[in-house]
Amino acid sequence: MSKRSESLTPDSLPPLAELPGVSYIMPVLNEQEHIAKAITTILAQEYDGDKEIVIALGPSTDDTNRIVADMATRDPRIKTVDNPEAATPIGLNLAVAQTTQPVIIRVDAHSGLAPDYTRQGVTVLSETRAANCGGLMHARGKTAFQKAVARAYMSPVGLGGPAYHSGDEAQDSESAYLGVYRREVFDHLGGFDEGLRRGQDWELNLRIRGAGGRIRFDPRLQVSYWPRAHWSNIAKQFWATGIWRAELIRRYGSKNSIRYFAPPVLVLGMTASLIEALLQLGGQTKRWPRFLRRFTSLVHVPSFAYIAAIIATAGKAKDCGRRERFWFGLVLPTMHLCWGAGFLKGLVTGAGTTTDGSR
Repeated sequence: MSKRSESLTPDSLPPLAELPGVSYIMPVLNEQEHIAKAITTILAQEYDGDKEIVIALGPSTDDTNRIVADMATRDPRIKTVDNPEAATPIGLNLAVAQTTQPVIIRVDAHSGLAPDYTRQGVTVLSETRAANCGGLMHARGKTAFQKAVARAYMSPVGLGGPAYHSGDEAQDSESAYLGVYRREVFDHLGGFDEGLRRGQDWELNLRIRGAGGRIRFDPRLQVSYWPRAHWSNIAKQFWATGIWRAELIRRYGSKNSIRYFAPPVLVLGMTASLIEALLQLGGQTKRWPRFLRRFTSLVHVPSFAYIAAIIATAGKAKDCGRRERFWFGLVLPTMHLCWGAGFLKGLVTGAGTTTDGSR
């Protein structure tokens, strides 16, 4: 992967045509439930410029590849490329290599683009001379559990941080959800880092900013996102995400936001609270000086405060049924603790060949 430090400053990017052609790239693996709808929302985009879709097919064990093949025979704008390693950044780069248009839009199989997404994205690129832009990830669900996960995604208490989770005014941004890219990004920077199985979008955006490029968030760009539908898959997803975020910390240190340290600090605090409680139950603390017992008992305060905050947050979710509220109260700590535990592991051992087992 080339990493030439060519300029992507707004002044160095040539103006886009009024209706530039657009290439959509999508890596997929075992997405039979979502893939047809994801492709359909792309084909239904309210945009008059040329469009093509390049799908990187992993070795799916369900009907994903057959569904894609059937849709490709009916519409020549759909192209495919094999991604035998099933690695997201490799698939993205393979797809980019097959594109022909000046604007490249990343799409996820779990996502559905708003009808005006492409038009709005091209408008933002043209008006701001940004190298990449993105918008609001609107998480949605069908079952009570999936709706609870979607609520957690959108809640500041859930993932927090980036504007694309909770919404904000248009602004320059650290990163972007999915991304509407100028082709110059890939010509100059060589594409996604294939050594990063997660977080490759953030790393590419870091290099864009390093080359003087502008990344723009605009809430007019909206994407529906369908989270994992089972608790175990949420746990696996956030475990892997935490591990790979730690890998990014190991590689890029202070270039990461301090907010990424909140979940691992929570895990350490709750672990300390559990150890202290076990020592008390076993009677080991009886021989300690009184001041020391009082001091160590303070370790429970953050844990109790966190539990109280989760209960209060779930209780405030009045616009949903009891089942969804119950799952919401369980999903929040699942996200935080799995992410934090994965982060601690990744910080010590690195990410290695960790994959997202939720798919």
